[in-house]
Amino acid sequence: MGYETPVNDDETIELLRRAVAGDQDSLRALFSMHRDRLKMMVHLRLSRRLQGRVDDSDILQESFIAISNRLADYAKEPQTPLFVWMRRMTELKLAEIQRRHLGTQMRDADREVTLHRGGLPMADSVSLAAQFLGTFTSPSLAAIRIETRMLVQDALNGMDPIDREVLALKHFEQLSTAEIASVLGLSKAGAGSRYLRAIKRLKEILTNIPGFEAF
Repeated sequence: MGYETPVNDDETIELLRRAVAGDQDSLRALFSMHRDRLKMMVHLRLSRRLQGRVDDSDILQESFIAISNRLADYAKEPQTPLFVWMRRMTELKLAEIQRRHLGTQMRDADREVTLHRGGLPMADSVSLAAQFLGTFTSPSLAAIRIETRMLVQDALNGMDPIDREVLALKHFEQLSTAEIASVLGLSKAGAGSRYLRAIKRLKEILTNIPGFEAF
């Protein structure tokens, strides 16, 4: 049976079994297990043109409805861990909501779509630069100038898109190497080497910016 697949741990398998059988508490427990990381993904990848207009929690609510409707199909033959599947469903809902609000403007989205992932929202360089600066800002960087942000953005733009995605998945969505491999269709070893290459390049970039020497 699908529930016996090793892609999920025992707790998830049991909650999944109960949720598909109609137990709403188990369904809520599955959502609760992964909500924080899914919200990180939505926040990072929501188009900047919709920030302030669309709430992350509203997107998750629509996503959870879609997940509930498809959960039985997933449970029949799970090919990826439940979290990775839920993340994919949330990505699809996010893309749908962005098309709903932006319409034809989506065609002009600058670095907001990555071809290798079929037009789903990616982590663009502006969002990543803001995240890195916010994460590593020290008191001496509190009044960081726009030139520094642009320097980080340009450096991220110069990276391979998949390497940039690996950084986003690892640092800001808190995915494991195995989860990153599943999301991007890479081997675990391939995902690991991509990350090492990306983080080495990022360190080279950031050590040239005052205040980031300890990164």
